[in-house]
Amino acid sequence: MQEIKKYVEENKQRFLDELFELLRFPSVSADPKYKGDVLKTADFVAAKLKEAGADNVEICSTAGYPIVYGEKIVDASLPTVLIYGHYDVQPADPLELWKTPPFEPTIRDGKIYARGACDDKGQFYMHVKAFELMMKTNTLACNVKFMIEGEEEVGSANLGIFVNANVERLKADVVLISDTSMISMENPSIETGLRGLAYMEVEVVGPNRDLHSGVYGGAVANPATILCKMIASLHDENNHITIPAFYDKVIELTDEEKKALNSAPFDLDEYKTDLDIAAEWGEKGYSTLERTGTRPTLEVNGIWSGYIGEGAKTVLPSKANAKISMRLVPNQSSEEIAEIFTKHFESIAPDNVKVKVTSHHGGEPVVTPTDSVAYKAAEKAILDSFGKAPIPTRGGGSIPIVALFESALGIKSVLFGFGLDSDALHSPNEKYDIYNYYKGIETLPLFHKYFAELSK
Repeated sequence: MQEIKKYVEENKQRFLDELFELLRFPSVSADPKYKGDVLKTADFVAAKLKEAGADNVEICSTAGYPIVYGEKIVDASLPTVLIYGHYDVQPADPLELWKTPPFEPTIRDGKIYARGACDDKGQFYMHVKAFELMMKTNTLACNVKFMIEGEEEVGSANLGIFVNANVERLKADVVLISDTSMISMENPSIETGLRGLAYMEVEVVGPNRDLHSGVYGGAVANPATILCKMIASLHDENNHITIPAFYDKVIELTDEEKKALNSAPFDLDEYKTDLDIAAEWGEKGYSTLERTGTRPTLEVNGIWSGYIGEGAKTVLPSKANAKISMRLVPNQSSEEIAEIFTKHFESIAPDNVKVKVTSHHGGEPVVTPTDSVAYKAAEKAILDSFGKAPIPTRGGGSIPIVALFESALGIKSVLFGFGLDSDALHSPNEKYDIYNYYKGIETLPLFHKYFAELSK
């Protein structure tokens, strides 16, 4: 541990400078205008992998954005760790809510503010620097393979094709992913499950053109009003989702599982203060930790219709749209949920409008084992680095690749994240603590050390 800390201390400014350089690339995969920047980011990642000591570094083309691959095979008899991350980021909108420019990383109070600081550039780059550390100090205990993609924020549409076409090249004993969070640095944790995702877009169409709201209002159905009513009907008075068969495959936690989950440190008053809300909201009969980690949800991610410019325009809009995501729990299938959502949404539309439902992308929920060699190695690494054992938690987010790795490669993942729930992922003023960044670089080599030892 002293040798690790010494190397980090001697190189900490360079580690930070390199991360800042990576964060300056506006690698927004959802917006075609950033295509050139996304490709430059892939070039940067490949160059840094080579500098760190990786062999066979390749920028692998896909039908979308490329996947950066690199490896270091030190001994075929040693276990192999496949490191996954993503170099693309969410759009920075709304820009006016950022205190500093999203692609000009800024330090305030020991925190790095930038789009992608935590999700996932700061976290995957910890692995690159930890790998460099192990190479330079001759302490690499496992074979290592890197697969860093550029389409995670748009559903990883081409990753499955790449994985299935490269099963032998990606062969490994475990997948190591840092794209999740801990409870806090005082209470380190490891996420042992992720929710799945079904992401939909709906369109409600009324008249064949926008109309004068005075001439036609009250006589022609307003698609914006109809859409709002339809969306509101998707939850009942207990905030229970009303789509038929939605909960059919959901397994309730046992009393013992609920007790274990709710024993994790959590301050509801602090939670509400951080978000500036007067009260929490959610499915009746469940705690906040249960709602965010073990229950399925349905949320409106965006909604638009009619005139939203400056001033007034008295218009009855021709159509209204919304984007809706559903987080799923074990046993639910993203394809099944997308299908029953589509049928239900079409069925509740009144005759005076037309409805179109589009399924964008999805991913399956997963639960990772806590009795595996890899999980025990992560436990020991955190115990060494933090001085206390990690708390197992359930994550509310989705990483579709985890289920894909299990089905295509037959291997489990360890969700070894160093972010915090308060890091404003996908929001303005995303941040990542500098302490967490360095702590990750210190802790990851210990995982490799213990994984090699426990695998014998």
